[in-house]
Amino acid sequence: MISVAAVSAALFTAATATVATAQEAAAPKAAAVPTAQTEAAPGVTADRLIVGYKSGATEAKSNKAAEADATAKGRQAGEDVDFQRRLGTGAALVDLGTEATRADVADVVAEYKADPQVAYVVPDRLNKPQADPNDTEYAKQWDLFEATAGMNVPGAWSTATGSGVTVAVIDTGYVAHSDLAANIVAGYDFISDTAVSVDGDGRDSNPADPGDYYAANECGSGVPASNSSWHGTHVAGTIAAATGNSKGIAGIAYGAKISPLRVLGKCGGYDSDIIDAITWASGGTVSGVPANTNVAKVINMSLGGDGACTSATQSAITAAVSRGTTIAVAAGNDNDNVANHSPGNCNNVISVAATSRTGAKASYSNYGSLVDISAPGGQTSTGTANGILSTLNSGTKTPSSENYAYYQGTSMATPHIAGLAALLKSANSSLTPAQIESAIKANARALPGACSGGCGAGLADAAKTVAAVSGGGTTTGTTYSSTSAVAIPDNGSAIESALTVSGRTGNAPSALKVAVDITHTYRGDLVISLVAPDGTVYGLKSASSSDSADNVNTTYTVDASSETANGTWKLRVQDTAAQDTGTLNSWKLTF
Repeated sequence: MISVAAVSAALFTAATATVATAQEAAAPKAAAVPTAQTEAAPGVTADRLIVGYKSGATEAKSNKAAEADATAKGRQAGEDVDFQRRLGTGAALVDLGTEATRADVADVVAEYKADPQVAYVVPDRLNKPQADPNDTEYAKQWDLFEATAGMNVPGAWSTATGSGVTVAVIDTGYVAHSDLAANIVAGYDFISDTAVSVDGDGRDSNPADPGDYYAANECGSGVPASNSSWHGTHVAGTIAAATGNSKGIAGIAYGAKISPLRVLGKCGGYDSDIIDAITWASGGTVSGVPANTNVAKVINMSLGGDGACTSATQSAITAAVSRGTTIAVAAGNDNDNVANHSPGNCNNVISVAATSRTGAKASYSNYGSLVDISAPGGQTSTGTANGILSTLNSGTKTPSSENYAYYQGTSMATPHIAGLAALLKSANSSLTPAQIESAIKANARALPGACSGGCGAGLADAAKTVAAVSGGGTTTGTTYSSTSAVAIPDNGSAIESALTVSGRTGNAPSALKVAVDITHTYRGDLVISLVAPDGTVYGLKSASSSDSADNVNTTYTVDASSETANGTWKLRVQDTAAQDTGTLNSWKLTF
């Protein structure tokens, strides 16, 4: 029998990095331009500039002159610069292309600033909504926004809210709550044993939670009495409570829908019911149960028991993941190695440990090499407000009035990751479960507190992870570099430069950044590829007879989520035509 679990923790990877020396250092003109003048947003290189000319300049009135000036400035900086249009103020908007690096932008800005006819040149900055949710209890949700150990959730909302994604909460069911009702869709009651279900019947389409209270010794000799937990409703609120409704709390993926699947009742729930719930939630067929019309792309299982992951449970998980469903599972609350507790020790799940408000492993959280990630789970022993606040019910046995309460546990940490998975799927619907897991781990940040025994890749960072999968990611992760220059023979054989990645866990990210610095007098001659440790080749640049510009100084993005992160990576460069030569100065990978 599986009992309700709760808790979560976090750890940072021990990977070390060698950061490449900034390549623009050799260009005094670029170095003189502050970083802020080359960014559309913090960490995001600008691809467009707004140029204001002095009133007497020809370019201030003539689009043709502004276009010619953009071309000339670009030629002087060694970049392609195109005039786009005239703004209402008379300023010119110019485009540098999406592959421009900060050094490229700095070069172009420097050219404009050196022109006495230019009044100003500024990046075309990216603006996003800045309003915080107006939910009345939002200020108490430290787990979403606090700098120390919060999960940086608000920064993700301008890109994704979970819209279009259904999350199945396999738990105690759902007790009505006005802060959740708008996001609840049909679920199912999978409890077949009436002694466990408490609702007087077996399986049916009503996942309502009647309460899971029990008397002393009713669930085993020496087990004390317990009030109803309304556990599934608390979990669901963390994932998708209505947000911006001037009421209660904010959900992490407040645009997502929750499908409550009831598997836990009095004293817990059986593997057999949980297996059927996993199958049905992910779109599989369960005998005697109608087809699921709300197939979930994310499953949350804040539950667990002792022992190894059984073949029966693993089979259901493997099949669900193969159907495209990501599964987040609580590591458990035993302050023990998760290897001893199922389903947190199963394969193909995201096993979640819990952290406290200080960013350390929560005292109760399980740990170990099978933990994938950590998220806020709370530590109420240091104060009730240091727990996780979410939707609940005031009834001690049967449902009464709705309310909110602080809980702690890996059960509370897990919905943070399920909510993040929903945000990622909403931001990029093509992501596979493996890519979602890889992105969450690759974009985690180091724990601000201590963890012994293994707490996964670190503390999950929602904003950074969503940015990475939606194309707006910044290269602020761990960086591995090769700075040994290699000559590129003219119209000759390919050269390779290798670097070794070590100390990471799991696969490379779905948005691996490959920064390349090549000096060459006709870059159209070049073919550039990334070679993974297993020999898989990822094309970065092909040859082009129409690209006569000098040099390659750019960053490519590669979906390397199928590759093991650790190992020897190579950059392969070949000059395919005669008369021009060059050098691979350096390259780097940012995870």
